[in-house]
Amino acid sequence: MDDLKLSNIQQHWEGFISSAISWAPRIITAVISALLIYLIGSWMIRIIKRLVEKGFKKRNMEASLQLFLLNIINWGLNILLFIVVVTQLGVQTSAFVAMIGAAGLAVGLALQGSLTNFAGGILILLLKPFKIGDFISVSSGASGTVNAIDVFHTRLITPQNQLIVIPNGEISNKSITNFTQLGTRRTWFDIGVSYNADLKQAKEILLQVIKNNEYALETPAPQVVVTELGDSAVNLSIRATTSNENFWAMNEELMISCKAALDRAGIEIPFPQRDVHVYNK
Repeated sequence: MDDLKLSNIQQHWEGFISSAISWAPRIITAVISALLIYLIGSWMIRIIKRLVEKGFKKRNMEASLQLFLLNIINWGLNILLFIVVVTQLGVQTSAFVAMIGAAGLAVGLALQGSLTNFAGGILILLLKPFKIGDFISVSSGASGTVNAIDVFHTRLITPQNQLIVIPNGEISNKSITNFTQLGTRRTWFDIGVSYNADLKQAKEILLQVIKNNEYALETPAPQVVVTELGDSAVNLSIRATTSNENFWAMNEELMISCKAALDRAGIEIPFPQRDVHVYNK
């Protein structure tokens, strides 16, 4: 009985050895070919990335968009290379691809908000409603200079040096005001003068102040326009254009100079006031 068991074990072992010997060349060949495919594929991926990066730089593509597209290309090519290598090793890829699809669907359902922001980031990077360095305002009320455009969020630096992080989905689906994309900005503020003032004289004085400002551009022509007969004053709108970098300096200088010029001319800038009448019975 023991001899029979030993005989069966020996037969199985000999069968295993013979199968291993017969399969060994195929396994070695598959491993070597898979390794060669991986090495050659990795080299080709690096070459493709360099060529694509050079093409992006020749077109002066924005840095954020370059990085985003290069990452997408890198991930796509590496996934394709992985599938080819696994196939070469004899693994059935149909079940593998189905598993990836199911996992992708589950992740997509769990990350709906993040995918919305991801899609918004793609739209921003492709359509370019603004770029890094632009001063923008979004419909939520936030405004500032664009510091970074990530795949999921856009970062703004406010004039008070505060960082605002806004989801790209919120930005891409609503209105955006870009103050600097056109290269110039136009100031637009009101100054109230007394009802007793000569409006033509006040307009001429203020217009001369704008013309004397070193930052104000001649084209488009500056304007001083009567905009409102207010409760306590007649409002005159000051409108002048300058370059983006000189906007705040011009805006401040105009406010100071306009007040000083009206004071010299004896034109009052009234403040809100209310008359109270007391009746004694």
